[in-house]
Amino acid sequence: MKWIVPVLLAMSSTPAMAAGKFGAPKGCTVFLTVQLSSCQVANHYTCKGEPAGNQWVAYSDPDGPVYLSQIDRETRWLQDIDLRSNEVTAIADEKDPASFDELLKTGLDSYDFTTLSQSGEEKHYQGYDKLTGKTITIDGVKLEQTEFDLTTRTGDGTFVSHRTGNQLISRDWRIFFADTEEYETDKGEKGSSKTAPVTFSKPGSEGFESDTPDFGCDMQMTEAPPLLQSVALKAAP
Repeated sequence: MKWIVPVLLAMSSTPAMAAGKFGAPKGCTVFLTVQLSSCQVANHYTCKGEPAGNQWVAYSDPDGPVYLSQIDRETRWLQDIDLRSNEVTAIADEKDPASFDELLKTGLDSYDFTTLSQSGEEKHYQGYDKLTGKTITIDGVKLEQTEFDLTTRTGDGTFVSHRTGNQLISRDWRIFFADTEEYETDKGEKGSSKTAPVTFSKPGSEGFESDTPDFGCDMQMTEAPPLLQSVALKAAP
């Protein structure tokens, strides 16, 4: 399996932070800032020269940017980078690509793909997204609830984790937002989490391009968000 050189490595710069404001890389434009309930803020942006429909999201915690993820128009996860370790992970193989259009058309979309990191770690993701028919409005934005089920294994088939729960989608932005989930790891550990959006800021509105989390920071700190919250969300690296 070949390592795919991510687009990110060819970009002129990574996100910059100045005086509490997120700065997208050169040639890129932020279109949405989302405050999450888990002491994180997400800035969604697009870049010139990339295929139509491709978009990025950068997550920040109180110490600054921690994680970048790129998806395409179908919300297929393409690559991510851990900004603390500089580890880059990219799509390596797809038996069943994720399809946002299929989800909207039929109410159900399955996916089956493999990722490969620069360090050589291979992971295999299998699962599905399903519309529940429930609509939720957050900060004036209408979102549709989905149900998901995801199993992660290593390249040799060893079980890593199983995750189930609900996410929220925006048809207009073609984005998945995390909500609630339950998980079980290979060590038998079980737990649950909630990483729901709280506010949405568009260009010109208060909070747009903020790099400072506003919610949940007095509760607990979280690690990098799910890889495919389109993960974004569906998987965690």
